[in-house]
Amino acid sequence: MKFKTNINCGSCIASVTPVLDEIAGPGNWEVNTNLPLKILSIDKPGLSPEEITLKLSEIGYKADLVAMA
Repeated sequence: MKFKTNINCGSCIASVTPVLDEIAGPGNWEVNTNLPLKILSIDKPGLSPEEITLKLSEIGYKADLVAMA
């Protein structure tokens, strides 16, 4: 899954790491802050886009699904 986000710097990545590690697992996600859309990629079967969006919104970040891998 790929999401457009507002995770735009190293500090933001540090903030979302505990949440994403918990729901997707370490090594199953990455954020490309060099892209204009700040793409979050998650490779975790069985994880719903809604769960990711909800968990990130709880800590102040937006994630909009842009494509399914």
